Amino acid sequence: MPNEKIILAVDLGTSGMKVALITLSGKVLGWESEPVRLILTPDGGAEQSPEEWWQAFLSASGRMLARHRDAAADVIAVCCSTQGEGTVAVDRAGNALGNAILWMDMRGEPNLKRQMRGWFNLDGADLFKVLRFVRLTGGMPSMTGKDPAAHMPFIRDDLPEVYARTYKFLNVLDYLNLRLTGEFVASYDSIVTSWVTDNRDPNAIHYDDSLIGILGIDRRKLPDLVPCTHVIGCLRRDVAVALRLSTDVKVVAGAIDNTAAAIGAGAVEDYAAHLYIGTSSWITAHVPFKKTDVASSLASIPCAVPGRYLLTALQATAGGNLTYLRDNILYHKDELLQEADVPDIFKVLDQIAERVPAGANGVLYTPWIWGERAPVEDRTLRAGLYNLSLNNTREDIIRAFLEGIAFNTRWLMAPVEKFLGRRVKSINIVGGGAQSDVWCQIFADVMNVEIRQVSDPLYANARGAAWIGAVGMGEIRFEDIPNLVQFRMIYSPQARNRALYDEKFAVFKQIYTQMKGVYARLNRTK
Repeated sequence: MPNEKIILAVDLGTSGMKVALITLSGKVLGWESEPVRLILTPDGGAEQSPEEWWQAFLSASGRMLARHRDAAADVIAVCCSTQGEGTVAVDRAGNALGNAILWMDMRGEPNLKRQMRGWFNLDGADLFKVLRFVRLTGGMPSMTGKDPAAHMPFIRDDLPEVYARTYKFLNVLDYLNLRLTGEFVASYDSIVTSWVTDNRDPNAIHYDDSLIGILGIDRRKLPDLVPCTHVIGCLRRDVAVALRLSTDVKVVAGAIDNTAAAIGAGAVEDYAAHLYIGTSSWITAHVPFKKTDVASSLASIPCAVPGRYLLTALQATAGGNLTYLRDNILYHKDELLQEADVPDIFKVLDQIAERVPAGANGVLYTPWIWGERAPVEDRTLRAGLYNLSLNNTREDIIRAFLEGIAFNTRWLMAPVEKFLGRRVKSINIVGGGAQSDVWCQIFADVMNVEIRQVSDPLYANARGAAWIGAVGMGEIRFEDIPNLVQFRMIYSPQARNRALYDEKFAVFKQIYTQMKGVYARLNRTK
């Protein structure tokens, strides 16, 4: 019996590079990872080195393929999933002209606001410009400056020498595909948050000159557009040689993280929802229509599935709160602990949080440690611990962190269900946070929905990239994917916790209402 064909899947998140060898049926044969530095600049920027991404890919892939030498001959394609909303300026030779500006970077806010200003302004944006963006794209640039629509004007205005040398602006996914193939292209979903495309036909996304004009970007600096399942070309010879792969291996365009995670979670059918819990968090569901809810910052946008859009509800920081708790509170860097001495917070969650009853003995946490995006978009919000007393312990705080992120997700569910026009009764959960059994049960109890824990949830993005690659190669169909997904456990809401969590959720929302003005005062731009 011949060996099953394999996709080399790439998952580049904010925290690091992951690579996997995944069969067409979704079995993970090999897995390797490499950390990537996050660079926070004195002027409020958030950056990463594109060269560091690439070297992490070569290093992690090289180690993995060396351990699975027999599998290398069965690799038919490479397909990537990456963090979205990043911007890399490259020259005509494909060289990065500096660090990548990430989705956390808000330095472009004033640059974008200058572009968006007009005669009839609402929250800093001309009403007629907003309406045009919404009608054509389904959304609009984030006025916080967190996406490429602001990054590009920032480079143009504040880094004019870089702008002059820029041949193309690429998202994170597009940059990896450039290094893999030598081709300057963007996928239908990676281009979305540049907000320069007409998305009314999901099968024929194309640039709109009026939107490009509003942002004031040179059209020639934007890459060609291709569907997520498009075969860009073969692996560059030098890359194939470095990895000891065949030069016949193809590269499929792939997708950004939320698009790939939806595929990897098996939530491919219309209205099927998945929840991703990683550094950030989101809920998505494929829908057969383009629609926008401006009030709740929700929109359905182009995705990997032909003829469909992906409702995407993004929240700023989820598991990032736990990383902060670990690195800055529980095991502070000044303690000079070796990395091996600091436990993986996700691996100890169950042991610590299960010792604390539902409600965290009265402690409540709001997880807005980097502002929020939905259901409210407010960069001035900050995290907070409420109702601490001398009776509370570290264990209570850890449980409160988990519950607070779940409350924030429940807050998002009301506009999501309104958008979908139906109640969500079941959600597939993936991402690093989905490894915690206790947290899965907390989500079920807080949100009053069935939580289906996808097996090996950490691999969801890579598995989604692999399946997108397999579809692009004509090996499987998207409609085959739900039957390929396996679940580790199903969590049903526990009736004994429902009243308690309903009451605490009401307090959670009240904290936002009463504190948003205080946060705005404390954190407004000088």
